[in-house]
Amino acid sequence: MDTTKKIRIGDLLVQNRVITHEQLLSALAEQKKTGGKLGRTLIDLHAIKETDLLNFLSRQLQIPFLDISRYSRNPDTVKVLPESLARRFRVMLLENNANDVLLAMADPTDLMALDELTRLLKKTIRAAVVRESDLLAAIDQAYRRTAEIGVLAEKLRNELSENDLDSLLTSEEVTDAPVINLLQSLFDDAVQANASDIHIEPDEKILRIRQRIDGVLIEQVLDEANIASAVVIRLKLIAGLNISEKRLPQDGRFSIRVKGRTLDVRISTLPVQNGESVVMRLLDHSHGLLDLDHLGIPVNILARFRKHINSPHGLVLVTGPTGSGKTTTLYAALTEVNKPETKIITAEDPVEYSLPRINQAQVNNKVGLTFASILRSALRQDPDIILVGEMRDNETAEIAIRASITGHLVFSTLHTNGAIETATRLLDMGVEGYILASALRMIIAQRLVRRICGYCIEPAEIEPSQLIWLEKLQNKDYGKVSFRRGRGCHQCNHSGYKGRVGVYELLELQPETLDALRRNDAASFTQAALQTPGFIRFSTCAADYAQQGITTVDEVVRITGEVE
Repeated sequence: MDTTKKIRIGDLLVQNRVITHEQLLSALAEQKKTGGKLGRTLIDLHAIKETDLLNFLSRQLQIPFLDISRYSRNPDTVKVLPESLARRFRVMLLENNANDVLLAMADPTDLMALDELTRLLKKTIRAAVVRESDLLAAIDQAYRRTAEIGVLAEKLRNELSENDLDSLLTSEEVTDAPVINLLQSLFDDAVQANASDIHIEPDEKILRIRQRIDGVLIEQVLDEANIASAVVIRLKLIAGLNISEKRLPQDGRFSIRVKGRTLDVRISTLPVQNGESVVMRLLDHSHGLLDLDHLGIPVNILARFRKHINSPHGLVLVTGPTGSGKTTTLYAALTEVNKPETKIITAEDPVEYSLPRINQAQVNNKVGLTFASILRSALRQDPDIILVGEMRDNETAEIAIRASITGHLVFSTLHTNGAIETATRLLDMGVEGYILASALRMIIAQRLVRRICGYCIEPAEIEPSQLIWLEKLQNKDYGKVSFRRGRGCHQCNHSGYKGRVGVYELLELQPETLDALRRNDAASFTQAALQTPGFIRFSTCAADYAQQGITTVDEVVRITGEVE
């Protein structure tokens, strides 16, 4: 590729009638305001599609157009080019040969980038054009912070041996201290890996840093066990927790900007044998809330769920284990029913997202502001819909249920394994069955299974025992079904999975189940629920996903139970 000739991409596009002269002038005017690239400006103004622009550049410059998301990359080769340069010039090194290199570029017409990289690499550059969004995702994945975290942990250990811990950590002006840099790298790495949680766990001789990615913990072990106290104290300072209290658990939250995105961090500390364990839940507010149509709820379940959340009164429960997406589902439901003519009040612990027009109250047990006290006051505020973040005790459950039978629509959650167990759990909490039967409309339970990686998906042969188990479980012949799996690639960290999708269990209350509730008969309720027409189980939803190639049979087994 000739890097000496300046390419006027706008003129070329006009000459080849890809865009009009008026569109070029409009884009140049907008580019002057924003300072961005002309190509990106044309795409943002919808003058040309990104794929069409990249194909045009590929033909004009006689260079390949690569799908970098599917390109097999050598991590060592990529990191020959420092991350700062990769991000500055929007490039990635794909091949490093004796005399030349292959460079993926978002803008192959950038002569300044080509000249600078030629000087630094001292080799001939062969350029390939790639989508900018795919390139940035690839850079995030390639330049993980694990090595940097290890180096910063060692630096922090050395500094702690020379300085007093208290003076190092409590100074608000020390922004370049190793502990600050270590935490910044830790959050950067978590965002790049799309982690939902960070676990900091001190052991006798090591410090474990674990990130939950697609529901699975990925571990990094640091030899610097003595830095644990420094890390925990700094996190407590950020969250406004008591740094002198190490004997009791503490909870807090704080916000942080990472890579241009605002993260709301919920932090929990727990005294353990070798110090304090810290778990941080990361909530990314930059993505916004999803609506019900984009949650991935199967159509047959979504239609019935919608019917109940638009009822004038009654109790609708969303249940599942921690981290199963209950709050996301409830917020999506609230967004759908949030109308000017509807008064909505929530009692939450904590308030995770601020919703317009909705009165959200946060529990504060220290001042006596409990779920129950908020609910009592909320009922005097003339609400149409009430959301109770969680039914944790009999008092809260009783008030919420009574509200649902006096003209209010009530949403709430419980931590249970399934829809059937939810009703029996409420009976065990002391809720009278006849009151529950008058209030309860439906229960939707959910969990998350991992999606097969779309970049390395391939046909899979399942074990005969799994096939027999699946057919027996679903009473269905799967002999001709072509199941799928992920082979494992750089896109999914060689796990075969990328992302997660919800599986659901739906139970609508019928006369038989309601009669069992009125009699406080948990056993009869379970039996009647299993025979309820339209009762959809986790296993059915997960098996359908496996049949469609969305997830694997192994995930169906994990969500349902072990194969006999």
